[in-house]
Amino acid sequence: MPGYIEDRWLTKKKDPKTDKRRRTARYGKGKRYRVGGVPGVRDRSFDTHDDAKTWLAESQTDTSRGTFTDPRDGSITMDEYVDEYWLPGRGGTAGSSKFTDARLNYIRAAFGTVPLNLIAPAGLRKFVTYLTDTKQAALANSYAHSICSLLANILDVAVEDKRIPSNPARSSSVVFPSKKTKEKREAWPDAVVQRVRECIDRRHRIAVIIGVGCGLRQGEVLGLSDKDFDFDDMVVHVRRQVRVDNGAKRYFKLPKGEKTRVARMPRSVAGEVRAYMREFPPVGVELPWGTEDSTETQKHRLLLTTAAGKAINYKDWNSYVWKPALVSAGVIPMPPPGTKRRQFPHSRRYGFHALRHTFASKVLHAGESIVTLSVWLGHESPTITLEYYAHFIPDAGTKGVAAIDALLGTTKPDAPRALILPTDSPALLWKSPADAKPQVKRQRKKAGRVSPLVTLPACGSRGSGPDVSRAGCFT
Repeated sequence: MPGYIEDRWLTKKKDPKTDKRRRTARYGKGKRYRVGGVPGVRDRSFDTHDDAKTWLAESQTDTSRGTFTDPRDGSITMDEYVDEYWLPGRGGTAGSSKFTDARLNYIRAAFGTVPLNLIAPAGLRKFVTYLTDTKQAALANSYAHSICSLLANILDVAVEDKRIPSNPARSSSVVFPSKKTKEKREAWPDAVVQRVRECIDRRHRIAVIIGVGCGLRQGEVLGLSDKDFDFDDMVVHVRRQVRVDNGAKRYFKLPKGEKTRVARMPRSVAGEVRAYMREFPPVGVELPWGTEDSTETQKHRLLLTTAAGKAINYKDWNSYVWKPALVSAGVIPMPPPGTKRRQFPHSRRYGFHALRHTFASKVLHAGESIVTLSVWLGHESPTITLEYYAHFIPDAGTKGVAAIDALLGTTKPDAPRALILPTDSPALLWKSPADAKPQVKRQRKKAGRVSPLVTLPACGSRGSGPDVSRAGCFT
Protein backbone atom coordinates (compact mmCIF):
# COMPACT_ATOMS: atom_id res chain seq x y z
CA MET A 1 0.00 0.00 0.00
CA PRO A 2 1.44 3.45 -0.93
CA GLY A 3 2.58 5.72 1.90
CA TYR A 4 5.69 6.85 3.68
CA ILE A 5 7.01 8.56 6.84
CA GLU A 6 9.33 11.52 6.40
CA ASP A 7 11.71 12.79 9.10
CA ARG A 8 11.76 16.55 8.57
CA TRP A 9 14.49 17.24 11.12
CA LEU A 10 17.22 15.06 9.58
CA THR A 11 18.27 14.45 5.99
CA LYS A 12 17.53 11.14 4.37
CA LYS A 13 21.10 10.55 3.25
CA LYS A 14 24.02 10.37 5.60
CA ASP A 15 27.05 12.67 5.56
CA PRO A 16 29.97 10.83 3.86
CA LYS A 17 32.44 12.24 6.33
CA THR A 18 30.63 11.61 9.61
CA ASP A 19 28.40 8.77 8.38
CA LYS A 20 25.53 10.49 10.17
CA ARG A 21 22.36 12.20 8.97
CA ARG A 22 22.64 15.97 8.93
CA ARG A 23 20.18 18.40 10.46
CA THR A 24 17.77 20.23 8.18
CA ALA A 25 16.72 23.87 8.38
CA ARG A 26 13.52 22.74 10.16
CA TYR A 27 15.40 20.99 12.94
CA GLY A 28 13.67 21.55 16.28
CA LYS A 29 10.73 23.38 14.68
CA GLY A 30 7.22 21.97 14.51
CA LYS A 31 6.31 18.32 14.43
CA ARG A 32 9.11 16.04 13.28
CA TYR A 33 7.46 13.21 11.33
CA ARG A 34 5.14 13.64 8.33
CA VAL A 35 2.99 10.86 6.88
CA GLY A 36 2.17 11.20 3.18
CA GLY A 37 1.71 9.35 -0.06
CA VAL A 38 -1.53 7.57 0.87
CA PRO A 39 -4.05 8.04 -2.01
CA GLY A 40 -6.98 10.21 -0.97
CA VAL A 41 -5.44 11.07 2.41
CA ARG A 42 -3.96 14.45 3.25
CA ASP A 43 -0.48 14.59 4.77
CA ARG A 44 -0.34 14.71 8.54
CA SER A 45 2.50 15.43 10.97
CA PHE A 46 3.31 13.83 14.35
CA ASP A 47 5.74 14.37 17.18
CA THR A 48 6.81 10.74 17.55
CA HIS A 49 7.66 8.05 15.05
CA ASP A 50 5.33 5.54 16.75
CA ASP A 51 2.32 7.83 16.29
CA ALA A 52 3.22 8.38 12.64
CA LYS A 53 3.63 4.65 12.08
CA THR A 54 0.24 3.89 13.67
CA TRP A 55 -1.51 6.56 11.59
CA LEU A 56 0.07 5.27 8.39
CA ALA A 57 -1.09 1.71 9.06
CA GLU A 58 -4.64 2.76 9.99
CA SER A 59 -5.05 5.11 7.04
CA GLN A 60 -3.78 2.47 4.61
CA THR A 61 -6.19 -0.13 5.99
CA ASP A 62 -9.22 2.18 6.09
CA THR A 63 -8.50 3.50 2.60
CA SER A 64 -8.38 -0.02 1.17
CA ARG A 65 -11.75 -0.74 2.82
CA GLY A 66 -13.27 2.58 1.73
CA THR A 67 -14.02 3.63 5.32
CA PHE A 68 -11.31 6.22 5.90
CA THR A 69 -12.35 9.35 7.78
CA ASP A 70 -9.92 12.14 8.48
CA PRO A 71 -10.37 13.40 12.07
CA ARG A 72 -9.42 16.88 10.92
CA ASP A 73 -12.58 17.00 8.77
CA GLY A 74 -14.65 16.41 11.89
CA SER A 75 -13.17 19.41 13.69
CA ILE A 76 -15.73 21.67 12.01
CA THR A 77 -18.37 22.92 14.44
CA MET A 78 -22.04 22.00 14.22
CA ASP A 79 -23.03 25.57 13.26
CA GLU A 80 -20.44 25.71 10.47
CA TYR A 81 -21.41 22.34 9.07
CA VAL A 82 -25.15 23.05 9.13
CA ASP A 83 -24.80 26.47 7.48
CA GLU A 84 -22.18 25.55 4.87
CA TYR A 85 -23.03 21.97 3.95
CA TRP A 86 -26.31 20.66 5.37
CA LEU A 87 -28.80 23.51 4.84
CA PRO A 88 -27.83 24.34 1.23
CA GLY A 89 -28.63 20.79 0.17
CA ARG A 90 -31.98 20.62 1.91
CA GLY A 91 -35.19 21.37 0.03
CA GLY A 92 -38.71 21.99 1.27
CA THR A 93 -41.23 24.80 1.32
CA ALA A 94 -40.98 28.00 3.29
CA GLY A 95 -43.32 26.53 5.88
CA SER A 96 -41.19 23.43 6.36
CA SER A 97 -38.06 25.60 6.48
CA LYS A 98 -39.61 27.65 9.26
CA PHE A 99 -40.38 24.48 11.21
CA THR A 100 -36.83 23.23 10.59
CA ASP A 101 -35.31 26.49 11.83
CA ALA A 102 -37.36 26.28 15.02
CA ARG A 103 -36.00 22.81 15.75
CA LEU A 104 -32.48 23.82 14.77
CA ASN A 105 -32.51 26.50 17.45
CA TYR A 106 -32.48 23.78 20.14
CA ILE A 107 -29.65 21.92 18.37
CA ARG A 108 -27.55 25.05 17.88
CA ALA A 109 -27.98 26.04 21.54
CA ALA A 110 -26.66 22.68 22.70
CA PHE A 111 -24.05 21.73 20.06
CA GLY A 112 -23.52 24.84 17.90
CA THR A 113 -19.92 25.46 18.98
CA VAL A 114 -19.00 21.79 19.47
CA PRO A 115 -16.89 20.07 16.77
CA LEU A 116 -18.67 17.17 15.09
CA ASN A 117 -16.05 14.64 16.17
CA LEU A 118 -16.52 15.61 19.84
CA ILE A 119 -20.27 14.95 19.95
CA ALA A 120 -20.60 11.77 22.01
CA PRO A 121 -23.52 9.57 23.16
CA ALA A 122 -23.14 10.92 26.71
CA GLY A 123 -23.83 14.46 25.54
CA LEU A 124 -26.77 13.31 23.45
CA ARG A 125 -28.34 11.54 26.42
CA LYS A 126 -28.15 14.76 28.42
CA PHE A 127 -29.70 16.63 25.49
CA VAL A 128 -32.67 14.23 25.36
CA THR A 129 -33.16 14.64 29.11
CA TYR A 130 -33.05 18.41 28.76
CA LEU A 131 -35.76 18.41 26.07
CA THR A 132 -38.21 16.32 28.04
CA ASP A 133 -37.44 17.45 31.60
CA THR A 134 -40.41 19.33 33.06
CA LYS A 135 -38.08 21.72 34.87
CA GLN A 136 -36.12 22.65 31.74
CA ALA A 137 -37.41 22.72 28.14
CA ALA A 138 -40.50 20.63 28.98
CA LEU A 139 -41.34 19.92 25.34
CA ALA A 140 -44.00 17.50 24.20
CA ASN A 141 -42.64 14.05 23.40
CA SER A 142 -43.62 14.28 19.74
CA TYR A 143 -41.82 17.62 19.29
CA ALA A 144 -38.75 16.47 21.24
CA HIS A 145 -38.65 13.37 19.04
CA SER A 146 -38.68 15.52 15.89
CA ILE A 147 -35.74 17.57 17.22
CA CYS A 148 -33.72 14.43 17.99
CA SER A 149 -34.57 12.97 14.58
CA LEU A 150 -33.33 16.14 12.89
CA LEU A 151 -30.06 15.99 14.85
CA ALA A 152 -29.63 12.33 13.89
CA ASN A 153 -30.22 13.23 10.22
CA ILE A 154 -27.54 15.94 10.34
CA LEU A 155 -25.04 13.49 11.81
CA ASP A 156 -26.03 10.84 9.24
CA VAL A 157 -25.16 13.26 6.45
CA ALA A 158 -21.88 14.07 8.21
CA VAL A 159 -21.02 10.36 8.17
CA GLU A 160 -21.77 10.20 4.44
CA ASP A 161 -19.57 13.26 3.90
CA LYS A 162 -16.70 11.49 5.69
CA ARG A 163 -16.70 14.04 8.50
CA ILE A 164 -17.15 11.50 11.30
CA PRO A 165 -16.73 7.71 11.24
CA SER A 166 -20.09 6.89 12.87
CA ASN A 167 -23.24 8.56 14.10
CA PRO A 168 -23.34 8.81 17.92
CA ALA A 169 -27.10 9.45 17.78
CA ARG A 170 -27.56 5.88 16.52
CA SER A 171 -25.93 4.45 19.63
CA SER A 172 -28.06 1.94 21.51
CA SER A 173 -27.70 4.01 24.69
CA VAL A 174 -29.33 7.07 23.09
CA VAL A 175 -33.10 6.65 23.30
CA PHE A 176 -35.25 9.27 21.63
CA PRO A 177 -38.53 10.36 23.27
CA SER A 178 -41.54 8.48 21.99
CA LYS A 179 -43.07 10.23 18.99
CA LYS A 180 -46.53 9.09 19.97
CA THR A 181 -48.40 11.93 21.57
CA LYS A 182 -49.72 11.42 25.08
CA GLU A 183 -52.35 14.14 24.70
CA LYS A 184 -55.84 12.94 23.87
CA ARG A 185 -57.73 14.85 21.23
CA GLU A 186 -60.63 16.62 22.86
CA ALA A 187 -64.04 17.17 21.28
CA TRP A 188 -66.23 20.13 22.08
CA PRO A 189 -69.59 19.61 23.78
CA ASP A 190 -72.62 20.31 21.61
CA ALA A 191 -73.43 23.45 23.60
CA VAL A 192 -69.99 24.97 22.90
CA VAL A 193 -70.29 24.28 19.17
CA GLN A 194 -73.71 25.91 19.06
CA ARG A 195 -72.54 28.98 21.00
CA VAL A 196 -69.53 29.53 18.76
CA ARG A 197 -71.67 29.05 15.68
CA GLU A 198 -74.12 31.71 16.83
CA CYS A 199 -71.46 34.19 18.01
CA ILE A 200 -69.31 34.22 14.86
CA ASP A 201 -70.40 36.74 12.23
CA ARG A 202 -72.69 35.57 9.46
CA ARG A 203 -70.15 35.93 6.67
CA HIS A 204 -67.76 33.41 8.29
CA ARG A 205 -70.28 31.12 9.99
CA ILE A 206 -70.10 28.63 7.13
CA ALA A 207 -66.48 27.86 8.10
CA VAL A 208 -67.64 26.50 11.48
CA ILE A 209 -70.41 24.47 9.82
CA ILE A 210 -68.08 22.85 7.28
CA GLY A 211 -65.32 22.31 9.87
CA VAL A 212 -67.53 20.42 12.31
CA GLY A 213 -69.80 18.93 9.64
CA CYS A 214 -67.17 17.53 7.24
CA GLY A 215 -63.97 17.43 9.33
CA LEU A 216 -61.89 19.62 7.02
CA ARG A 217 -58.76 21.44 8.10
CA GLN A 218 -58.77 25.22 8.27
CA GLY A 219 -56.69 25.76 5.12
CA GLU A 220 -58.87 23.28 3.23
CA VAL A 221 -62.03 25.15 4.22
CA LEU A 222 -60.53 28.45 3.05
CA GLY A 223 -59.58 26.83 -0.27
CA LEU A 224 -63.02 25.43 -1.17
CA SER A 225 -64.65 26.60 -4.39
CA ASP A 226 -68.24 26.30 -5.55
CA LYS A 227 -67.27 23.46 -7.92
CA ASP A 228 -65.96 21.35 -5.05
CA PHE A 229 -69.49 20.67 -3.74
CA ASP A 230 -71.35 17.77 -5.36
CA PHE A 231 -74.95 18.13 -4.26
CA ASP A 232 -76.04 15.04 -6.23
CA ASP A 233 -73.71 12.58 -4.51
CA MET A 234 -73.59 14.68 -1.31
CA VAL A 235 -69.79 14.83 -1.14
CA VAL A 236 -67.11 17.52 -0.92
CA HIS A 237 -64.00 17.29 -3.09
CA VAL A 238 -60.99 18.48 -1.09
CA ARG A 239 -58.60 19.55 -3.84
CA ARG A 240 -56.57 22.45 -2.44
CA GLN A 241 -55.81 24.61 0.55
CA VAL A 242 -54.84 28.25 1.03
CA ARG A 243 -51.38 28.54 2.58
CA VAL A 244 -49.50 31.44 4.15
CA ASP A 245 -45.87 30.97 5.13
CA ASN A 246 -43.49 33.52 6.62
CA GLY A 247 -44.93 36.55 4.88
CA ALA A 248 -48.48 37.59 4.11
CA LYS A 249 -48.52 36.25 0.55
CA ARG A 250 -51.15 33.55 0.02
CA TYR A 251 -50.97 30.68 -2.46
CA PHE A 252 -52.82 27.50 -3.38
CA LYS A 253 -51.37 24.12 -2.52
CA LEU A 254 -52.47 20.51 -2.43
CA PRO A 255 -53.97 19.37 0.89
CA LYS A 256 -51.73 17.89 3.57
CA GLY A 257 -49.93 14.80 2.34
CA GLU A 258 -49.96 16.10 -1.25
CA LYS A 259 -53.18 14.25 -2.04
CA THR A 260 -56.79 15.09 -2.70
CA ARG A 261 -59.75 13.28 -1.18
CA VAL A 262 -63.53 13.09 -1.07
CA ALA A 263 -65.46 13.72 2.17
CA ARG A 264 -69.11 13.01 2.82
CA MET A 265 -71.40 16.03 3.13
CA PRO A 266 -74.42 15.76 5.47
CA ARG A 267 -77.67 17.20 4.15
CA SER A 268 -77.68 19.84 6.88
CA VAL A 269 -74.28 21.07 5.69
CA ALA A 270 -75.44 21.03 2.06
CA GLY A 271 -78.43 23.19 2.91
CA GLU A 272 -76.27 25.70 4.77
CA VAL A 273 -73.79 25.88 1.85
CA ARG A 274 -76.57 26.52 -0.67
CA ALA A 275 -78.04 29.29 1.47
CA TYR A 276 -74.60 30.82 2.03
CA MET A 277 -73.76 30.91 -1.69
CA ARG A 278 -77.04 32.69 -2.38
CA GLU A 279 -76.24 35.35 0.22
CA PHE A 280 -72.47 35.56 -0.45
CA PRO A 281 -71.77 34.49 -4.06
CA PRO A 282 -68.33 32.86 -4.61
CA VAL A 283 -65.59 35.18 -5.86
CA GLY A 284 -62.89 34.28 -8.38
CA VAL A 285 -59.40 34.46 -6.83
CA GLU A 286 -56.11 33.86 -8.66
CA LEU A 287 -53.09 32.78 -6.60
CA PRO A 288 -49.70 31.11 -7.19
CA TRP A 289 -49.77 27.33 -7.16
CA GLY A 290 -47.43 25.22 -5.04
CA THR A 291 -45.24 27.96 -3.52
CA GLU A 292 -45.69 31.65 -2.81
CA ASP A 293 -43.13 32.64 -5.47
CA SER A 294 -44.32 30.20 -8.15
CA THR A 295 -44.94 31.52 -11.66
CA GLU A 296 -47.76 29.01 -12.14
CA THR A 297 -51.13 30.33 -11.01
CA GLN A 298 -54.65 28.97 -10.64
CA LYS A 299 -57.97 30.74 -10.42
CA HIS A 300 -60.91 29.41 -8.41
CA ARG A 301 -64.26 30.78 -7.27
CA LEU A 302 -63.67 30.60 -3.53
CA LEU A 303 -66.51 30.07 -1.12
CA LEU A 304 -64.88 32.15 1.64
CA THR A 305 -63.18 35.46 0.86
CA THR A 306 -62.57 38.80 2.51
CA ALA A 307 -64.94 41.71 2.02
CA ALA A 308 -62.53 42.91 -0.70
CA GLY A 309 -62.82 39.61 -2.56
CA LYS A 310 -59.37 38.23 -1.67
CA ALA A 311 -58.27 34.89 -0.25
CA ILE A 312 -58.31 34.80 3.54
CA ASN A 313 -55.09 34.83 5.54
CA TYR A 314 -55.74 32.32 8.31
CA LYS A 315 -53.58 34.27 10.77
CA ASP A 316 -55.69 37.39 10.37
CA TRP A 317 -58.87 35.32 10.40
CA ASN A 318 -57.91 33.72 13.72
CA SER A 319 -57.16 37.10 15.30
CA TYR A 320 -60.06 39.13 13.95
CA VAL A 321 -62.84 36.57 13.49
CA TRP A 322 -62.27 33.28 15.32
CA LYS A 323 -60.95 34.34 18.72
CA PRO A 324 -63.35 37.25 19.19
CA ALA A 325 -66.18 34.77 18.55
CA LEU A 326 -64.75 32.47 21.23
CA VAL A 327 -64.70 35.38 23.66
CA SER A 328 -68.29 36.25 22.85
CA ALA A 329 -69.29 32.61 23.36
CA GLY A 330 -67.55 32.53 26.75
CA VAL A 331 -65.06 29.88 25.63
CA ILE A 332 -61.87 31.91 26.26
CA PRO A 333 -61.40 35.03 28.42
CA MET A 334 -60.78 38.53 27.16
CA PRO A 335 -57.13 39.59 26.90
CA PRO A 336 -55.96 41.30 30.11
CA PRO A 337 -55.83 45.11 30.08
CA GLY A 338 -52.65 46.58 28.67
CA THR A 339 -51.93 43.75 26.21
CA LYS A 340 -51.54 44.34 22.51
CA ARG A 341 -54.65 44.52 20.39
CA ARG A 342 -55.95 41.13 19.32
CA GLN A 343 -53.39 39.30 21.49
CA PHE A 344 -55.61 36.52 22.79
CA PRO A 345 -54.43 33.65 25.01
CA HIS A 346 -53.32 30.74 22.85
CA SER A 347 -54.67 27.25 23.42
CA ARG A 348 -54.72 24.36 20.95
CA ARG A 349 -57.81 23.07 22.70
CA TYR A 350 -59.80 25.99 21.31
CA GLY A 351 -58.23 26.28 17.89
CA PHE A 352 -60.13 25.74 14.66
CA HIS A 353 -58.76 22.19 14.56
CA ALA A 354 -60.96 21.32 17.55
CA LEU A 355 -63.90 21.27 15.12
CA ARG A 356 -62.17 18.42 13.28
CA HIS A 357 -61.82 16.48 16.54
CA THR A 358 -65.50 17.08 17.28
CA PHE A 359 -66.42 15.73 13.85
CA ALA A 360 -64.37 12.58 14.49
CA SER A 361 -66.06 12.10 17.85
CA LYS A 362 -69.55 12.34 16.35
CA VAL A 363 -68.75 9.99 13.49
CA LEU A 364 -67.31 7.29 15.75
CA HIS A 365 -70.14 7.56 18.25
CA ALA A 366 -72.53 7.02 15.36
CA GLY A 367 -70.86 3.66 14.65
CA GLU A 368 -68.69 4.43 11.61
CA SER A 369 -65.46 2.48 11.31
CA ILE A 370 -61.97 3.83 11.83
CA VAL A 371 -61.13 3.06 8.19
CA THR A 372 -64.04 5.16 6.89
CA LEU A 373 -63.17 8.05 9.19
CA SER A 374 -59.52 7.86 8.09
CA VAL A 375 -60.55 8.27 4.45
CA TRP A 376 -62.81 11.23 5.21
CA LEU A 377 -60.13 12.97 7.32
CA GLY A 378 -57.38 12.33 4.76
CA HIS A 379 -55.01 10.54 7.13
CA GLU A 380 -52.11 8.61 5.67
CA SER A 381 -53.30 5.38 7.28
CA PRO A 382 -56.03 4.20 9.68
CA THR A 383 -53.29 3.66 12.26
CA ILE A 384 -52.95 7.42 12.70
CA THR A 385 -56.71 7.80 13.06
CA LEU A 386 -56.82 5.01 15.63
CA GLU A 387 -54.00 6.57 17.62
CA TYR A 388 -55.70 9.96 17.73
CA TYR A 389 -59.34 9.01 18.18
CA ALA A 390 -59.55 5.52 19.69
CA HIS A 391 -60.91 6.98 22.93
CA PHE A 392 -63.92 8.33 21.01
CA ILE A 393 -65.11 4.81 20.11
CA PRO A 394 -68.33 4.05 22.06
CA ASP A 395 -67.82 1.83 25.11
CA ALA A 396 -64.09 1.70 24.39
CA GLY A 397 -62.48 -0.61 26.96
CA THR A 398 -65.78 -1.80 28.44
CA LYS A 399 -66.80 -4.53 26.00
CA GLY A 400 -63.97 -6.82 27.05
CA VAL A 401 -64.81 -6.35 30.73
CA ALA A 402 -68.47 -7.07 30.01
CA ALA A 403 -67.50 -10.30 28.25
CA ILE A 404 -65.53 -11.48 31.29
CA ASP A 405 -68.41 -10.54 33.58
CA ALA A 406 -70.76 -12.59 31.40
CA LEU A 407 -68.43 -15.56 31.64
CA LEU A 408 -67.89 -15.43 35.36
CA GLY A 409 -71.46 -14.40 36.11
CA THR A 410 -72.81 -17.77 34.84
CA THR A 411 -70.86 -19.74 37.45
CA LYS A 412 -73.08 -21.29 40.13
CA PRO A 413 -72.38 -20.10 43.69
CA ASP A 414 -72.24 -23.73 45.01
CA ALA A 415 -69.81 -24.89 42.32
CA PRO A 416 -66.89 -26.94 43.71
CA ARG A 417 -63.59 -25.23 44.12
CA ALA A 418 -61.67 -28.07 42.50
CA LEU A 419 -62.45 -30.84 40.02
CA ILE A 420 -61.00 -34.35 39.92
CA LEU A 421 -60.13 -35.59 36.48
CA PRO A 422 -61.62 -39.03 35.70
CA THR A 423 -59.53 -42.19 35.46
CA ASP A 424 -62.11 -44.97 35.00
CA SER A 425 -64.73 -43.65 32.59
CA PRO A 426 -65.19 -40.68 30.22
CA ALA A 427 -68.66 -40.26 31.70
CA LEU A 428 -67.08 -38.79 34.85
CA LEU A 429 -65.60 -35.86 32.91
CA TRP A 430 -65.97 -32.54 34.83
CA LYS A 431 -68.15 -34.07 37.56
CA SER A 432 -67.88 -32.94 41.14
CA PRO A 433 -66.12 -35.10 43.74
CA ALA A 434 -69.53 -36.04 45.23
CA ASP A 435 -70.67 -37.62 41.94
CA ALA A 436 -67.39 -39.36 41.17
CA LYS A 437 -66.90 -43.01 42.05
CA PRO A 438 -64.54 -43.66 44.93
CA GLN A 439 -61.13 -44.80 43.81
CA VAL A 440 -59.85 -47.93 45.54
CA LYS A 441 -56.20 -48.75 45.56
CA ARG A 442 -55.58 -52.30 44.45
CA GLN A 443 -52.74 -54.45 45.62
CA ARG A 444 -50.59 -55.63 42.76
CA LYS A 445 -48.66 -58.82 42.92
CA LYS A 446 -44.98 -58.50 42.64
CA ALA A 447 -43.77 -60.05 39.46
CA GLY A 448 -40.36 -60.94 38.28
CA ARG A 449 -38.48 -58.72 35.88
CA VAL A 450 -39.56 -59.49 32.32
CA SER A 451 -37.73 -58.27 29.28
CA PRO A 452 -39.85 -55.94 27.11
CA LEU A 453 -38.56 -57.84 24.08
CA VAL A 454 -40.47 -60.95 25.09
CA THR A 455 -44.01 -61.19 23.74
CA LEU A 456 -46.27 -62.64 26.42
CA PRO A 457 -49.39 -64.65 25.66
CA ALA A 458 -52.73 -63.13 26.62
CA CYS A 459 -53.91 -63.91 30.12
CA GLY A 460 -57.34 -64.12 31.57
CA SER A 461 -59.29 -60.98 32.28
CA ARG A 462 -59.21 -59.38 35.68
CA GLY A 463 -61.95 -60.36 38.09
CA SER A 464 -62.63 -63.83 36.52
CA GLY A 465 -60.44 -65.66 38.98
CA PRO A 466 -57.08 -67.36 38.47
CA ASP A 467 -56.62 -69.32 35.30
CA VAL A 468 -54.69 -72.49 36.26
CA SER A 469 -53.86 -73.37 32.70
CA ARG A 470 -51.97 -70.09 32.32
CA ALA A 471 -50.40 -69.92 35.70
CA GLY A 472 -46.93 -69.95 34.22
CA CYS A 473 -47.39 -66.78 32.20
CA PHE A 474 -45.92 -64.50 34.92
CA THR A 475 -43.19 -66.83 36.17
